[in-house]
Amino acid sequence: MTRVKILALLVGLVLLFTIPATVSAQRLPPHVFVGMVMMQDGSTAPDGTTVGAWVGGAEVASTTVADGNYILIVDQDEQNFAGETITFQVGGMDAMETGIWIQGGGDELNLTSSGTTEATEATEATVAPEPTAIAMATGATGATGARGPSGPSGPDGAAGPAGARGASGATGSTGPTGSAGSGGPAGAKGDTGPAGSAGTAGPAGAPGLAGAEGDDGSGILGIVALILSIVAIAGAGGAFLLGRRS
Repeated sequence: MTRVKILALLVGLVLLFTIPATVSAQRLPPHVFVGMVMMQDGSTAPDGTTVGAWVGGAEVASTTVADGNYILIVDQDEQNFAGETITFQVGGMDAMETGIWIQGGGDELNLTSSGTTEATEATEATVAPEPTAIAMATGATGATGARGPSGPSGPDGAAGPAGARGASGATGSTGPTGSAGSGGPAGAKGDTGPAGSAGTAGPAGAPGLAGAEGDDGSGILGIVALILSIVAIAGAGGAFLLGRRS
């Protein structure tokens, strides 16, 4: 930043010695501010961030950030800023630092956004011209053009890393009992168990009924005797016949 500061001081000296006295005799050299621009979180302001200078509630000069730095020429034009406090805004947010306007001054002032804004009147209406160093060195004073419309919003950034897992919630209440399921298939037949020990003898049973009276056997013996008699007669008759034939 030392080189930038020296450049700003040289610009002020050139303006002091090269502006002809015949051109706007009441015009005074501006005050040049240069430095770095930081955001509230400590990061460097991105390129294109607007840096504005304010005096008495009105914006008197503005520029944009390039490579994290700014060069702001505060020209009082036909007004009188001598000894006035200059406040700054970074991207529409108030800066923590302030400066004092000095004719032909050049300060290295690093700006830091405070993250807050203040309501101001005539934010767009009273914007002082911001002549370039070349135009001022040659005596030309071109007016700053009207601020253009805001550009479209940029694409969303990449998703950040997943946060830490939160604590487990309280256990919920027990739900209702479900219906009974269907019966499963019969299991396989198990092995035969060991034989049990013999039980104790049971009590004697009651006497049975008397049977029918049996035959005394005389009829059977008679039949047997009759058969034997027939056999004997047949045997005797056969012997008789055999004797006659002989």
